[in-house]
Amino acid sequence: MRSAIHLASAAFALAALMFGAAPTAADTIDPVADAKAFQKFFTEKFPKLKPEDFVNGPYSLNEDMHRQWEEKEQFPPYEFSLDLGKELFAKPFKNGKSYADCFANGGIGIRQNYPYFDEKEGKVITLELALNRCREANGEAPLSYVKDDMAALTAYMTFTSRGKPFDIKIPNDPRALEAYENGKRYFYTRRGQLNFSCASCHVQNPGERIRAEILAPALGILNAMPIYRSEWSGMGTISRRFTTCNSQIRGVPLEPQADEYRDLEYYLSYVSNGLPISGPGARP
Repeated sequence: MRSAIHLASAAFALAALMFGAAPTAADTIDPVADAKAFQKFFTEKFPKLKPEDFVNGPYSLNEDMHRQWEEKEQFPPYEFSLDLGKELFAKPFKNGKSYADCFANGGIGIRQNYPYFDEKEGKVITLELALNRCREANGEAPLSYVKDDMAALTAYMTFTSRGKPFDIKIPNDPRALEAYENGKRYFYTRRGQLNFSCASCHVQNPGERIRAEILAPALGILNAMPIYRSEWSGMGTISRRFTTCNSQIRGVPLEPQADEYRDLEYYLSYVSNGLPISGPGARP
């Protein structure tokens, strides 16, 4: 097992390379360079893996775990949710319209474009948020952001994008760069009683265990979402994963779809640009 000193040094090097001093102007923020450094760090850390392998999370890290993943995919535990999501997506609202009316291409094969920065609103829009806004615009009550129907809907929409590479855009807008930078800052900031950051687990220790969980690399971590987790005995969204992580480090979770979480999703998705969508997925 790698020493704690070595792991801490590696994570510090990545943080220093990508984050550095706090920017004082938008032109000091360079997402393209960030993504290049981020992907280079992980491909050098795991030289036997191709970049596209990282989307399978811990199952990509060794042959035994990869075989486990292949076995799971024969009878995937998320299949029930996928079927439900397809049914929910096609079911008309009370006004006769449907989810397809709210999205480009009828909502099919578009997962790789979310989240995006809405220049009119000046905020990051995630797929989960867009689905609930679609419902509310058509007179329907919003869904829980963390599981059940929302997880099923995002599972179905994600499945229709399988194999398509993340293609997250950062428009030439200072507010978009600020949202991206806020997401990066959140990723590297320590919090909670355990004083962990997202990077503590997913940059320093991918492949290691924390309790029963095998930690995934941060690269490609959202490409497999939403996921079925044995711990949950069900499906969970990106919102559920973020709030659960905050709870596990004995921090105070934010409200699902808080600006900080949306910015974090924007950052993590952007630095995984070019890696294929693999979700919905399953994890221990």
